[in-house]
Amino acid sequence: MKKKSRKVNSGKVAELKPLRIRTGIIIVIVQWLLWMVIPSIFPGPWISTVGVLGGLAGGLAVMVWWTFFSRAQPFERWGGILLWIVALFVAFRLTDDSISTGMQGLMYFAYALPVLSLAFVLWAVVSRRFSEVKRRITMVVTIFLACGVWTLFRSDGMMGDSSIELEWRWSETHEEQLLSQTGEEQLLPAAFFETSESGAEWPGFRGILRNSIIDGLRIETDWSVSPPDELWRHPVGPGCSSFAVRGNFIYTQEQRGEDEVVSCYTLDAGKPVWKHHDEARFWDSHAGAGPRGTPTLSNGRVYTLGATGILNVLNADDGSVVWSRQTALDTEVKIPEWGIASSPLVVEDLVIVATVGRVAAYDINTGTPRWFGP
Repeated sequence: MKKKSRKVNSGKVAELKPLRIRTGIIIVIVQWLLWMVIPSIFPGPWISTVGVLGGLAGGLAVMVWWTFFSRAQPFERWGGILLWIVALFVAFRLTDDSISTGMQGLMYFAYALPVLSLAFVLWAVVSRRFSEVKRRITMVVTIFLACGVWTLFRSDGMMGDSSIELEWRWSETHEEQLLSQTGEEQLLPAAFFETSESGAEWPGFRGILRNSIIDGLRIETDWSVSPPDELWRHPVGPGCSSFAVRGNFIYTQEQRGEDEVVSCYTLDAGKPVWKHHDEARFWDSHAGAGPRGTPTLSNGRVYTLGATGILNVLNADDGSVVWSRQTALDTEVKIPEWGIASSPLVVEDLVIVATVGRVAAYDINTGTPRWFGP
């Protein structure tokens, strides 16, 4: 590219050196390889972490390149960086809570910086032959559009490989769709439930020995060759709870609007049998709304711990309350940003739960606190 000239104070004509674009292009290519391409080919939590760090580092590298090595005019160099900072801050304040609070507040920057870096380098390439006014106007528009586009999205949570599930900000959440479709569920009559004296086949989190193992059973693991047959499907509210199994009944925890719910369904058809409601709601950007723990079955009772620390002991037959405790108040802890995520452990005459750096043991029959420990 030919050098341009401009007048300086001395009256002499000074030549403007062409921009060093190649360095910026190389930085963005490496940044996107780390941020998007490699995690897509080799998914996994550690690779995703490298991708996030690569995206953030790439944005910083583009800022350093533009400020000190691009050979842009001083006004555009420092003005561009100032615009980056202002646009990122303004857009961050306007994004949905699910994005602004994700990854301890880094989610927005982890996604916005790679897009901003790419848009800015493309602008630098395209605008080299623009007039000074047009170049500066398009720079402002490019920076604010690249930062502001993230105000249109929300996060519906983090997947197992640490990727984020993005949706339009104004679209209904899965929970809202569920509540609008199901309304008040028709529960099975109480006479349907026949009390079983047998123990639970899967009494809680990770099974009988809490090791996720069932002995003496063989299943086909190659589902591309032998896929499982779907027997039934039934919508449930959000949460991180898995299931406990006792005879023909399965137990889980879910969120329904402003209520945490302990639910019992039939195993053979997915029909709702009973539901216990507590007025409590917890939400964070990584796992969304709902309880974090899994029910525990023992001696005809269901033991559950909600995300805000509500410990319930319920009759497994009909969901009636045996006793209940507020464990966060008992242990004097503050609910963390990820919620209380313990699954109750029944040991002899105690039910034991973890809150936040604290363990609490209660009398299994009365709910009286027996001891607290670190």
